[in-house]
Amino acid sequence: MFKVSDLLQLSFVPRIGPHKMRMLVSHFGDPAAVLRATPRELVRVPGIERKLASNIVHHKGGEKFANEQLRRLNRIGGRILTIWDPEYPDLLKKTYDPPALLYMLGHFTSNDKNAIAVVGTRRPSLYGQMVAESFSRTLAELGLTVVSGLARGIDTAAHSVTLQTGGRTIAVIGSGLDVPYPPENRKLLDSIAQQGVVVSEFPMGAKPDATNFPRRNRIISGMSLGTVIVESGEDGGAMITASTALDQNREVFAVPGNITEKRSYGPNKLVREGRAKLVQRVEDILEELGPQMRHLLRNERASEPIVELTLFEKNILNVLTDQPLQIDTIAEMAETSTADALVNLLSLEFKNLVRQLPGKMFIRL
Repeated sequence: MFKVSDLLQLSFVPRIGPHKMRMLVSHFGDPAAVLRATPRELVRVPGIERKLASNIVHHKGGEKFANEQLRRLNRIGGRILTIWDPEYPDLLKKTYDPPALLYMLGHFTSNDKNAIAVVGTRRPSLYGQMVAESFSRTLAELGLTVVSGLARGIDTAAHSVTLQTGGRTIAVIGSGLDVPYPPENRKLLDSIAQQGVVVSEFPMGAKPDATNFPRRNRIISGMSLGTVIVESGEDGGAMITASTALDQNREVFAVPGNITEKRSYGPNKLVREGRAKLVQRVEDILEELGPQMRHLLRNERASEPIVELTLFEKNILNVLTDQPLQIDTIAEMAETSTADALVNLLSLEFKNLVRQLPGKMFIRL
């Protein structure tokens, strides 16, 4: 295919974005030919006016930039995937503004065409955290790839649980691959690179500027069959992802939340305006996505494990909900001793039916 260094040189020219790069390469047949072209030849390409043509011919520093980018990529074991490469995600290629270049760690697989994005607020409630983890775990168990943005909160929960489940996850970041953001997710980024893919449209060394994230969000939704919004304010970043998904003619799913919680305003608004389907379980997502997912619906029902419970465990489980309860309250409601309640709660936790929270609080999964 084309030399990546030539494409990098072209990307270094101011005002040459993905669209103009694709137009130029399509017209000349090769990025090297674009770099050799005269201003008169360049202005024949739609959208390339005389000043931009002159910039392409006379702009300095492109070769140095390309060499530096490739050196920094090699140092972390990364590479660049171009839109002309066979491995480039087909779903993303079909969007209205796909990146011409993707900086990446890891490798895409054919299974990544069945991807669902899970995104939301950086400051989730306990409910939001639980839902993100539950959805991501089930999606991973069904063999679907979970896409998110490596941000704090919902994104981190989605990536982490998918990795713990042994599934594939894709992290789309709004900075250079060598500038993990947030910094505390550096280890998570490394783990994703081993078990999935980390991608960025931005060059090595790029800072996580606020203007980068709307562009990052269109890649998250563009790689996915559908996007799940767990919790978000009305003007949160996840709402931008929902908008880009709708613009790309992709499905949007919203998890309903407490009407008094600002973190629920975003997904509740999407449902109210008819722009998203209300979902309470992964099966709701699969049903909406249509025929290509029906086999997973059958597998989900067939693979649901039968968990045997004692009468005492059933009694405790019937008391619990998705709202935290303290051990003494649980014992009182179940009409048993605190010690016996704790023994059965720990047994239920081993069976992945209950989770213990700080302060001897428990919730049903």
